[in-house]
Amino acid sequence: MKKSPDPPKTFHRFFRWYCNPDLRNSIEGDLIELYHERVREEGKKQADRKFVKDVLLLFRPGIIKSIELQQYSLNTDMYKNYFATAWRNLNKKKVYASINIAGLALGIGCALLIFSLITHHLDFDNFHADSDRIYRFVTEEHRDQIDYDGSVPPVFGKAFREDYTFGEKVARLCTIDEQLIAVGEGSDIRKFSEEIAFAEPEFFSIFNFPLASGNADKVLSGANTAIITERIAKKYFGDEPALGKTFRFENRIDFTISGVLKDIPENTDFRSEIYFSYSTINQYSEWYASDDAWGGISSSIQTFVRLQPGVNPQEVEKVLPDYVKKYRAKSKNVHHYKLQAISDVHFNARYGGKMDKSTLWVLAAIGLLLVFTACLNFINLATAQAITRAKEVGVRKVLGSARAQLFWQFTIETGVIVLLASAIAFSGAYLILPNLNTFFDTRISLDLFLNTRLLLFLALLILLVTLLSGAYPGIILSRFKPVAALKGRLQGQQGGSFNIRRGLIIVQFTISQILLIGLIIMMQQMKYFSNTNMGFAHDATVMIPTGSNDEKLKTLKDQFLALPDVENVSLCFAAPASDDMWTTSLLFDNRSESETFSISFKGADENYLSTFDLELVAGRNFTASDTAREFLVNEKTITKLGLSSAEEILGRQLSANGGSLNGPVVGVIKDFHDRSFQSDIQPLFITTSLEHYNALAVKIKMNNISNTLAALEKNWSAAYPELIYSYSFLDDQIASFYQKEQRMITMVQVFSCIALLIGCIGLYGLVSFLAVQKTKEIGIRKVLGSSVTQILTIFGKEFSYLLLIAFIIAAPITWLLMSNWLSGYTYRIDIDLWIYALELGIISAIVLFTVGYQSLKAAIVNPVESLKSE
Repeated sequence: MKKSPDPPKTFHRFFRWYCNPDLRNSIEGDLIELYHERVREEGKKQADRKFVKDVLLLFRPGIIKSIELQQYSLNTDMYKNYFATAWRNLNKKKVYASINIAGLALGIGCALLIFSLITHHLDFDNFHADSDRIYRFVTEEHRDQIDYDGSVPPVFGKAFREDYTFGEKVARLCTIDEQLIAVGEGSDIRKFSEEIAFAEPEFFSIFNFPLASGNADKVLSGANTAIITERIAKKYFGDEPALGKTFRFENRIDFTISGVLKDIPENTDFRSEIYFSYSTINQYSEWYASDDAWGGISSSIQTFVRLQPGVNPQEVEKVLPDYVKKYRAKSKNVHHYKLQAISDVHFNARYGGKMDKSTLWVLAAIGLLLVFTACLNFINLATAQAITRAKEVGVRKVLGSARAQLFWQFTIETGVIVLLASAIAFSGAYLILPNLNTFFDTRISLDLFLNTRLLLFLALLILLVTLLSGAYPGIILSRFKPVAALKGRLQGQQGGSFNIRRGLIIVQFTISQILLIGLIIMMQQMKYFSNTNMGFAHDATVMIPTGSNDEKLKTLKDQFLALPDVENVSLCFAAPASDDMWTTSLLFDNRSESETFSISFKGADENYLSTFDLELVAGRNFTASDTAREFLVNEKTITKLGLSSAEEILGRQLSANGGSLNGPVVGVIKDFHDRSFQSDIQPLFITTSLEHYNALAVKIKMNNISNTLAALEKNWSAAYPELIYSYSFLDDQIASFYQKEQRMITMVQVFSCIALLIGCIGLYGLVSFLAVQKTKEIGIRKVLGSSVTQILTIFGKEFSYLLLIAFIIAAPITWLLMSNWLSGYTYRIDIDLWIYALELGIISAIVLFTVGYQSLKAAIVNPVESLKSE
């Protein structure tokens, strides 16, 4: 008999500890019963979270047991005195308190936002029941290099379901972006562009996306049926019931709504809100529906399996090579099918994951460094100021205070400052959160009462920062000798070892310089991407998705060419560099076996080369009068085929895409980058193919851009009134290749500025305090003839040495880190010495300005006033 799962032991014990014994049994019974019910309905992870939340919410008067307080009355009075003293010190030293609070607030605020972002991503798709048994089938293609794809052939899922019993449920999902949905009839037709998905019924058995209405047992089981989310139902039909309503897909397939899903959670990669029955996919694509579709892979189709209990994924992978032998006998054993855990889908970039885990760990490291920097600030200023508390410490020791009491007194004072900083940090984070959500395209919230994990993190952070910031200054204060403290003989001690304070400053400067050097290198790499020639012209080019492959496209192309500010137009599958990739095998010169490398395919007409300024190095271009299929190849293809010259391939036959594309090579074009600079240039061919034209590429003049764009839309709408017009500039598409890098640069830029700001705030406070301590010394030096410059040197020289030491530490660390980062790019910059020189100049200017400003104020004070200082 299977044992019932237990709730989290730590929180269960905590409940038993605090709960009133008279109430414990009844409340505990209800908690356990509710927990088991949630396990059955929502899974153990969700039940655990809600159990923790319930235990914490029950911790309130009326439920917690009474505690005898008499024995603690003395301690309570003592702690009240500590809090009162802390508050008086804050009011007495407002400037230094503000500096400490500002530094800590910046660090804690960043930590809160970073923690929320990290936990948001780590929670992706972990709410599904039995998520540890859910996997996706993926492909490794071993040719001259290993290519990774998060998909398998379209028929794979059906064959696996029939051939093996490893899977409890197997489901295929075909996701397609920007598809036309038409709602209404006659003149009241509304058009929408939506992401849709064809899904097998088993998909909703594997994944937890519950229905708000409809029959869960018959989800997508009938042909031409659809389910939509509550949001889409509201968008399309308002307050009317959506069940039974129909709408049209791509102007040719009608679907009837058989169910309405509850809105999709934010923390999932399944973002489609419209699902069609998979049995209807043959009306969209015969290849997707074919039982013989083993010859290719489409990234649109994913295949998922929930394994039977007790089945090991390695056991399944052992039998998958049999599929290659059985269904892909001609593939030379280059296709290797694997299982990818659902928990890995969001993070594995090689299979198209949207968030690399290394990025999250970098963010976590930055958050820790910022909090640590803020704590160092506090420690530095607190130890420097400790000398001003000497007489207070002396009096308390004479009156009988122990070292431990003095230590906890200062720690409590630190806690008050940390609590104030945390309140400011949370308020600031709450205000910044909408911008963060926009930047990362998320919907993170900072609700402490609904997010128990965030509440616990904040409480733990406050505790750790209090202990980290207050411990060392507390030790310094508590070890003062009472006689020396009362007689003011602690000047030589300066509130702790000056060498330790130097070390803390060096650590701060090192952290700031690591971030700043890294930022400069990342910005230079992005500048390299922007300025390096990709091998084709991409400025002033408008890309218009076609949405239809028919003869009207050629007429529309001629209409575009007739516009006065249009220079050229090409019908094509995609731009020379694009995320839309079509890769296939290649059979060259009627050889018996296909080549060991894969080749990219782009459909394009005779204007493609001239529109994008692609250079022809041998042979000729296509001509408008060509009726037979012909090919253009790039120079990389010549190299891969082992040919000695471009002319050698002219006239020889190519066969690709399973033999559906055949013809002679008529020209060779110069290599260009068909994807981002992270990848090397790959073999590629271009051929004319109306059925593979997905876009119109329009080269325009930029002097009258608004009128030109309006004219393009007018002609398009006249040709295709049933479609939705959209366009984008090719420059923007290329920039999107590096969206992840741009986000990283922006993050490092912000955090570098915050780290520098925290450092400068602390440095300003430390110099201000030292200036007060050296007031009489400065007065004596001025009387003896020292100039303002000489006095400024007293302050500046010390910090310049510390800055240089920090640079010597930061430089090699950054070189190692950034060399590793740059190794991910085939085309990259060198880390030159001028980068380090620029960074050292920037941070030196910032530090010298911070130190110099406060030092100058002290240096220009009248020496008579300085000598009066006590």
